Amino acid sequence: MERSIGARAVAGLSEAEITQLWYDFALTARPQQLPPPGDWTTWLLIGGRGSGKTRAGAEWIRSLATAPVPVSPIALVGETMAEAIAVMIRGESGLLAVHPPAERPVLKGTTLTWPSGAVASVLSASDPDRFRGPQFAAAWCDEVAKWPDPEAAWDMLQFGLRLGPRPRQLATTTPRPTPLIKRLLHDGQTVVTRMKTADNRSHLAPAFLEVVVARYRDTVLGRQELDGELIEDRPDALWRRDQFLRPEPGTEAGRTVVAVDPPVTGKKTSDACGIVVATRSEAGAVVLEDATLHPAPPVIWAERVVRAFHAHEANLVVAEVNQGGELVRQMIAQIDPSVPVKSVHASRGKWLRAEPVAALYARGLIRHAAGLGALEDEMCAFGADGLSEGRSPNRVDALVWALTELMLGDQGPRVRRL
Repeated sequence: MERSIGARAVAGLSEAEITQLWYDFALTARPQQLPPPGDWTTWLLIGGRGSGKTRAGAEWIRSLATAPVPVSPIALVGETMAEAIAVMIRGESGLLAVHPPAERPVLKGTTLTWPSGAVASVLSASDPDRFRGPQFAAAWCDEVAKWPDPEAAWDMLQFGLRLGPRPRQLATTTPRPTPLIKRLLHDGQTVVTRMKTADNRSHLAPAFLEVVVARYRDTVLGRQELDGELIEDRPDALWRRDQFLRPEPGTEAGRTVVAVDPPVTGKKTSDACGIVVATRSEAGAVVLEDATLHPAPPVIWAERVVRAFHAHEANLVVAEVNQGGELVRQMIAQIDPSVPVKSVHASRGKWLRAEPVAALYARGLIRHAAGLGALEDEMCAFGADGLSEGRSPNRVDALVWALTELMLGDQGPRVRRL
């Protein structure tokens, strides 16, 4: 929460004192924007668009260059020289903007010089060979996930980061699953801070929040660009994230099913109960909801299945009976005997059952409603071993049963408005 100073208190201050307060970042910074404690070498600040990464980077450099014993020389590295100057130095939250006039550095060419005597060099990650020769005591690297040859540029910088008692570097970026980002995340000398776009809402235009954020919320792109999540696909997975399309406006719904992949027991150590709702459409099918529960005793997940059935005006519950026997049918009958249940048996392995469904996605026949991030994560991590990140893919199993019933059976589409 931002701290503020009352108007009465400010009225009694001198102009110099007011200026000092105005530029005191600690008064308004969120905890994630401040340097983390500890003996780290790399501070990896991962955040969504407009989350305050640039301000945090500029303020950190300011604190080094204006310290009683200034840290110098400093490297300022952007994707290109033009972007480094436009964003890191001249930008609205860049270095020139965050300094009070008396401390403000001067940019001449590609060199930034402070009144304290500290000096920073602007470098382009697009030209890693330019990193050979210069030495630095600190570095700020912006949007490292966008660098064209990130590992080469980063490695060259490390050879030059060798001055002073404790050379350190800050990397600010919107995440992408690049080899460099993965490497930094697993480096014991890296401290990671994460920020979301919404965390910085008080400094963002309302129109941006209402239009852009609302449009991309819960999408894969939104989770990456707004929430700062690192989204990756497994190379051998049946699904890729670019296959998860949104329904077209005005899409009509047809035959709807709730598919259930029940756990053997309801213990805390049991697998999840996969519950997925999908419907036929004129163009294929739409996955409407992932209502999966973990852990949950039978009566709890059966109640959720019945609620989903009525909420989506479904035609049928499809339940795998290999694990739960006739448990699903019995539990649902206790709650609402009018709900029709179809039992399905798994005669083939999970991967083989999933392949025809994955082919439907490859043809662009399946669409996903918003809010299915957990299901999509499990799909993109589902490998040939039949597991998703080492766990039983209960969401995927339920999805496969639902779409098999709707798209790979004999029922034709009968549609209604969604």
